[in-house]
Amino acid sequence: MIRKLSILDRSRTRQGHPAPQALRDTVALARTAEDLGYHRFWVSEHHSVPGVAGSAPTLLAAAVAGATERIRVGTGGVMLPNHQPLVVAEQFGVLESLYPGRIDMGLGRSVGFTNGIRRALGRDTEDADRFEEQLTELLGWLDGTQRAHPEVHAHPAEGLRIPAYVLATGEGAGIAARAGLPLVVGDLRSRGRVTEIVEGYRKEFRPSARGAEPYVVVSGTVAVAATAEEARRILLPEAWSLAYSRTRGSFPPLRPAEDVEALEMTPKERELYEGALTGHIHGTEDRVAAELSEVAERTGADELLVTTSTYDRTALLDSYARLARITGLRP
Repeated sequence: MIRKLSILDRSRTRQGHPAPQALRDTVALARTAEDLGYHRFWVSEHHSVPGVAGSAPTLLAAAVAGATERIRVGTGGVMLPNHQPLVVAEQFGVLESLYPGRIDMGLGRSVGFTNGIRRALGRDTEDADRFEEQLTELLGWLDGTQRAHPEVHAHPAEGLRIPAYVLATGEGAGIAARAGLPLVVGDLRSRGRVTEIVEGYRKEFRPSARGAEPYVVVSGTVAVAATAEEARRILLPEAWSLAYSRTRGSFPPLRPAEDVEALEMTPKERELYEGALTGHIHGTEDRVAAELSEVAERTGADELLVTTSTYDRTALLDSYARLARITGLRP
């Protein structure tokens, strides 16, 4: 069993609830996660996505850290190609200065997912190819070793110990290994692929001042309920939003499960919807415990980062409470 358990919340909007409510829900969920004994709570970065309110992760992380006392707080992640490394270093320096010993710097290599968003950000798809270079620069701003900009310093970040994590699939895992940083990899619907990525990362890992040994965080959706059917219904709103986005090009707010069940879907929508429901870890506590044990055995993961989103907040909170009980978390 993976004993270290964390949450990545994407601040998903819900039908009938404005985007600001999604951000407040994220902060409230962080307080619950702390009460349940979760290890860390991360927030994400998405730009111009109607169904996601989290566009400024360092700002939201500050709100989460201010509303909690013990749980680690960070980003899952800041998409480094969208930003100047100096500015990212400064932002995390401020966070770490305000909440010492609690801040994580999760970093990804994605850029905006449409041409319009990339243009608005002043970026292009090729910028993702510079991630390793940008990562090196960012770490240099933190430890004071960067030489590209003499006499420039990232205050108050320089000299602070801010743990860095690389969110990666494929090539990104090699970047994490070469930098000697922890790897965050998902999703668990493709467990064979996740296992391959983890094995490659461990094989290529180079010890560094930031990590003497490989550290693996596996990420995915987990839904736990009193019955298998109730657990499956937690997954329905996100599955429909994914199917909708694939057929209409827009990622919508989450709808109630009962609304999704009543929808008339085209054959293509039904195919995408059913596919989006496949492979997630969900079910009763016994069932989920067995699946998590299988994931732990296959991947040897040090930590599980749960990314579940749904319309019904009561069901979501109950799922997280049951998952905490399964894994033996202590408040």
